[in-house]
Amino acid sequence: MGPGSHKIGIIGVGAVGSACAFALLAGGLAGELVLVDVNRERAAGEAMDLAHGTPFVRPVKVYDGDWADLEGAGAVVFTAGVGQKPGETRLDLINRNLAVLKRALPTVVRAAPGAMLIMVTNPVDVLTFAALRISGLGPEKVIGSGTVLDSARFRQALSCRYGVEARNIHAYVLGEHGDSEVFPWSIANIAGVGLEEFARLSGLAQLSRGEIETEVRSAAYSVIARKGVTNYAVSLAVRRIIEAVLGDEQSILTVSGLLHGEYGLDGVCLSLPCILDHSGRHKALALALAPEEETALRDSARVLKSVIAESGLA
Repeated sequence: MGPGSHKIGIIGVGAVGSACAFALLAGGLAGELVLVDVNRERAAGEAMDLAHGTPFVRPVKVYDGDWADLEGAGAVVFTAGVGQKPGETRLDLINRNLAVLKRALPTVVRAAPGAMLIMVTNPVDVLTFAALRISGLGPEKVIGSGTVLDSARFRQALSCRYGVEARNIHAYVLGEHGDSEVFPWSIANIAGVGLEEFARLSGLAQLSRGEIETEVRSAAYSVIARKGVTNYAVSLAVRRIIEAVLGDEQSILTVSGLLHGEYGLDGVCLSLPCILDHSGRHKALALALAPEEETALRDSARVLKSVIAESGLA
């Protein structure tokens, strides 16, 4: 089946879930889009609004539903939970959103046992680990949105400094989708040229790495302080993940998933560049990082493992 023939479910249609629904609709990735929320009236309203726009996109059926309507879904996007408030970290959300996940996920898996599960609710790395434990699905089928958005923010920040279109900048953010995330400057490049060399060749001043890291790491806090939520950019990140999976692209994205010895780490979900295709997430790439970057990645893993242990998930 092509991407546009798949059924996709979205659990939770608040600001993030509804934005994901719109991004998937506009991208033509679904032949059927079902919205599920504890507030059925909200789901119905979002479905109606989206359905009114279907004459402008590829043929798609959009409707609100209950758990049983997820049957046959190729992918389920999980955005249910409470959002991050001004002043909160993503890890502050763990107890509230873990409770939501424990209530909802078993029903989701019973309804759509063959679906790829895309975790978006924060703290996404810890909840991706929890989803693996709760669902019983294989690690290739439980994908966290991870640092796909953070990597895009990193590239966009570099694009503004260097005056180069962001799609020509190759740079990742690894580790936690959160305050301990890691910026591997040693492998970042523009058209195969290292950033310092590119600046020299272009007659540009060298960048303040700390300034850019702070900008990217605090991006969500900055947006939330101004509008109360981040939803548009993450919805495009989710669309890109689903596009890679349903399109069997073998694309490389920094999604979150279970580690199996990469950098000597296991028992934790975090983001590394991974190959995505119709079978899901596999072949996490342990890149040759600078020693201080690898140390930072291990520190990020320790932060996440401590939260996993405190939450009783270990």
